[in-house]
Amino acid sequence: MRYVAAYLLASLSGKEPSSDEIEKVLSSVGIESDSSKVSLVIKELKGKNVDEVIESGRSKLASVPTGAAVAASAGAGAAAPAAAEEKAPKKEEKKEESDNESDDDMGFGLFN
Repeated sequence: MRYVAAYLLASLSGKEPSSDEIEKVLSSVGIESDSSKVSLVIKELKGKNVDEVIESGRSKLASVPTGAAVAASAGAGAAAPAAAEEKAPKKEEKKEESDNESDDDMGFGLFN
């Protein structure tokens, strides 16, 4: 996926990206590139319009079931317990913040 993303970033210049350009994009974010994967991406996308490839992928993904309907119905029943769980950590975080505030003034109480 990162190789395709690098290809897409490099293609924003309006021309077809080279392997050097893709490797440059990947190395700019600290990723060591595999030349065989770079060449595979270039080979598969050579001569194709990136916008058309993305659109054809979108239409293919439209037919993939995502399970959103199941998650929505299950989420409605589990919403109340999840909300109760979220309230408890928030109270703890507030206590921690007040402890950190006393550490920030290093005990001098300049503003009290």
